[in-house]
Amino acid sequence: MLFQVAGIEVQPWVPPLVSFVLSFFTSMGGISGAFLLLPFQMSMLGYVNPSVSSTNQFYNIVAIPSGVWRYIREGRMVWPLTWVVIVGTLPGVFLGAVIRVRYLPDAHNFKLFAACVLLYIGVRMVRDLLRQREGRASGAAAAEKRFQEQVARFCEKAKERESHGEKLAAVRVMHFSATRIVYEFYGETYNIPTFGILGLSLIVGVVGGVYGIGGGAIIAPFFVSFFGLPVYTVAGAALMGTFITSVAGVAFYQAIAPFYPNMSVAPDWLLGFLFGIGGMAGMYLGARCQKFIPARYIKWMLAVLLVFLALKYVQDFLA
Repeated sequence: MLFQVAGIEVQPWVPPLVSFVLSFFTSMGGISGAFLLLPFQMSMLGYVNPSVSSTNQFYNIVAIPSGVWRYIREGRMVWPLTWVVIVGTLPGVFLGAVIRVRYLPDAHNFKLFAACVLLYIGVRMVRDLLRQREGRASGAAAAEKRFQEQVARFCEKAKERESHGEKLAAVRVMHFSATRIVYEFYGETYNIPTFGILGLSLIVGVVGGVYGIGGGAIIAPFFVSFFGLPVYTVAGAALMGTFITSVAGVAFYQAIAPFYPNMSVAPDWLLGFLFGIGGMAGMYLGARCQKFIPARYIKWMLAVLLVFLALKYVQDFLA
């Protein structure tokens, strides 16, 4: 099947299958999977035009809502954190789109910068995980352990739970202001600076705008590693932020496309849709299965993926 905008030919079942597998695992950590779809499209499919960024963001638009809905239904959306991420990321997305089209059409030099950032985050996560193995568990780890214990009890008493209408405990927001966000999860209280999240989101927005990754691949590990937040409570916020910024990114790429007639800038809608329907199924199942998988496994998965992607970018830069 020929995709004219992308300038590639591929069997129509390949994009949804690839995105399903990737999104199932990455959505458990608040990542849409777009950060892995981009190198797949560029390296495996030969899709190297700037429009690959906007196509990747369109994938986010189609795929993410199913995962977000699941987190909302289970009460694990920290809405103040979500809104701050959206407000901070949106300006960065527009700036990133301009940088991508005007200064980094081949993304060659920026790959080295992205590799350094992702490698640093991945190594930081590995260090924190190794510390937890040594017994230095954080409050987030303790809350996640209690969450897993309750999930296990629920599985054992499924019929009794349903008859009494019992539900898993949800996130409880205690304070939200221009300076602090405070919420409670399984007896642990998390107090984070609003401006710190805002500044991080702006930087993530620029990166996401350039590469079309939405930003979840960067911001979710930062939440876990730097702010010490439980992965069970940040995944929904990261995915929702990625969705909103992807909508803005696709609209902006489409709007500036007429100003670059000699360059493919607007998304390949059909290819993005095929990736998206696979990602939609993968994210829903991933969000549903997340609570049954220990957080340390999700964190190890994120760390390995980030290090792998960073090394891949370094290899591409040196090639």
